[in-house]
Amino acid sequence: MLAIGLMSGTSLDGVDAALIETDGEGFVRPIAFRGEPYSDAARQQLAEATALALTYDRPRPSPEIVAATELITRTHSFAVHKLLKQAEVSPDQVGVVGFHGQTVAHRPDRGWTWQIGDGDALARALRIDVVADLRSADVAAGGQGAPLLPVYHRALAGGLEQPVAVLNLGGVANVTFIDGDRLVAFDTGPANGLIDSWVEAETGARYDADGALAAAGRVREDVLAAMLDHPYFDLPAPKSLDRNDFTIQPARGLSAADGAATLTAFTAASVAAAFEHLPARPKRLLVAGGGRHNPTMLRMIASYTGLTPEPAEALGWNGDAVEAEGFAYMAVRSLKGLPISFPGTTGVPEPLTGGTLFKAGA
Repeated sequence: MLAIGLMSGTSLDGVDAALIETDGEGFVRPIAFRGEPYSDAARQQLAEATALALTYDRPRPSPEIVAATELITRTHSFAVHKLLKQAEVSPDQVGVVGFHGQTVAHRPDRGWTWQIGDGDALARALRIDVVADLRSADVAAGGQGAPLLPVYHRALAGGLEQPVAVLNLGGVANVTFIDGDRLVAFDTGPANGLIDSWVEAETGARYDADGALAAAGRVREDVLAAMLDHPYFDLPAPKSLDRNDFTIQPARGLSAADGAATLTAFTAASVAAAFEHLPARPKRLLVAGGGRHNPTMLRMIASYTGLTPEPAEALGWNGDAVEAEGFAYMAVRSLKGLPISFPGTTGVPEPLTGGTLFKAGA
């Protein structure tokens, strides 16, 4: 069937919308993709809602969260309408929309994860069935609720010589190890999140374009070593992070360039540390997500891991679209009752489906 996937990541840069044709198993055909950036006001509102959500001991609908939920639902609906127009596809041709929502807090250690967005309102606005809340069932069963993309990575990498690793560099980085039907996955550490926060605080820019600021700086090995001395990196997989589990505080006092270099090295070194938890050394390292546009980051990852990171485009994938495509794929799997998370990817006791279906006519 035709399916649309929607993703709004922890970098708060915008909504990604992808249209694919898939059976939810081995067949995937990407059709269209577009990214819709958030306005400065929307980014600020979502950042404030996230900061507030992190102070709660459980999810609750405060006025600020309700307003942010309406914003997320509205912007995602807008993105779908523009995607459909771009692809010249009508709503009645689409079988399902996979709606991730916006993560405002991820606390599997406390038994919850929180993605805002109103699946029922979105289904009614689009006149398309929506599968949302894709992480909660996993967390309720004792899993980490993340990462969820490994099952889609496996579909994409089916024809490659294995084992292979797929590294997603978003706000947080996660790696998927694929060897036949065997899947191992977990969050490796921060990816772009800390660097973006540092660059915005020090220069006012949203991100380190082309890694130029980091390339002009020097890695402070003492600061890097202190950041790597974090208990998370010794934990066995599977494991997952909240975007705010690490901060830029250790880099305070460094020059803008040295801070960017050190935080970029932290991303690379944490990826290398993650390889110690993989069952075997992958033959290839494929990279998706925004971080693949940062040549300084890719050079550092190559240096720390001894593997050459290959941007997803080397295989004909759209590295910007992979996450959104993955949620379309998982929505189809949810409709079929197929698992979207596994013991090796989230720590759930057995393969588990997930998601809540909201009917267009409800």
